[in-house]
Amino acid sequence: MKIELILPGWKATSLWNVRAFRFAPLGLAAVAALVPEEHEVCIIDENAAPINFDDRVDLVGISAMTPMAPRAYEIASEFRKRGVKVAMGGSHASALPEEALQHVDAVLIGEAEELWPQLIEDFKNHRLRRIYKCETKPLLNNLPAPRRDLFASQAYFVKNCVQITRGCPFDCEFCSVSSFYGHTYRTRPIAEVEKEILSLKKDITFFVDDNIVGNRAYAKDFFRRIIPHKLKWISQGSITMAEDRELLELASKSGCLCMIIGFESLSQENLNSIKKNFNQAAKFKDAIKKIHAHGIGIYGIFMFGLDHDDKDVFKRTVDFIIENNINTASFTILTPMPGTRLYQKMESEGRITDRDWTKYDHLHVVFKPRTMTAEELFEGHRWAFRETYTYRSILKRILGSRVQPLLSALQNIGFRQATKTFS
Repeated sequence: MKIELILPGWKATSLWNVRAFRFAPLGLAAVAALVPEEHEVCIIDENAAPINFDDRVDLVGISAMTPMAPRAYEIASEFRKRGVKVAMGGSHASALPEEALQHVDAVLIGEAEELWPQLIEDFKNHRLRRIYKCETKPLLNNLPAPRRDLFASQAYFVKNCVQITRGCPFDCEFCSVSSFYGHTYRTRPIAEVEKEILSLKKDITFFVDDNIVGNRAYAKDFFRRIIPHKLKWISQGSITMAEDRELLELASKSGCLCMIIGFESLSQENLNSIKKNFNQAAKFKDAIKKIHAHGIGIYGIFMFGLDHDDKDVFKRTVDFIIENNINTASFTILTPMPGTRLYQKMESEGRITDRDWTKYDHLHVVFKPRTMTAEELFEGHRWAFRETYTYRSILKRILGSRVQPLLSALQNIGFRQATKTFS
């Protein structure tokens, strides 16, 4: 039996379709590893290669986030026209299974470790069910090695992607991570992660965790363990890591080049309103200095459209980024993703104005803002990107921080190129 696992592509004009932001699809490689050896399996990342709908396959699995859901449904339709059964998983199908079932033969709700092998067995025995739901969160020990051999060659900016934890200890109102992972934070055995890392070719490693420092004791043990391997790595973590000097020292010694950090807002009122009050806006400047002092670059994420934003929020945020020499910055528009408390809240308030899922990419306005028009929010978001990635801003931030200048230059050039999609 031949199984094809598919990641739908971003639109060609999307900011997120730039190769500088393209990471190998670790999730599909992990799902591919769950396929019994008796079956043939392949991975098609539509961002890297086109889909051949006439290829002879028996079963198709699609994983999609919300903005790619419409494309996932188009892909499913094409295969089903040819008599191929299609299953869909991922965050969108897990949040809206009844919608997904209108377009596919089976839906997987939640994590795949227990569900995917059962679905394959049921399909093989002609008893495919419509819904497969993860009732208990899988343990993260003895996971099979992801099938990285199935990645398209030369297609990714970063190919060495590794996951060591799942979930996040926090529960921000806008975030779909907590709803998907069931408000849990789980860790893999460090020895197993180390073995996986040593199997990879030497290159920059991206730990895809949503918060690699969510359990500080575990993170410290992990960083100590990998120091001898002289890695160069990037990951995501909360700004609270700056409170722990030992944690910063170990992260630096273990090869951390850059941390992706969700600042979200410079307004404490905003942070409190989205249940991200562990972020203390008054301490941001000091935290940035501490992280930079350990040679770690910062990729800051800032969100526009929160209820306490005003029309000057765009300039204030860009000025803050430049003044504090944040190496790289990305801006998102507040988006009520299905499955989140924010979605439920805005739905109850009648503020959701658009359910075209392709616009749920954090680059479009799909709700009614409180303090400005949708057009002002849309244009302000794009203005912030353009101002942050002028040559003057790029040079000031790179020279000002003196932290990871080569990586910062590559990231900034990538974003400068990407902002051209706005014109």
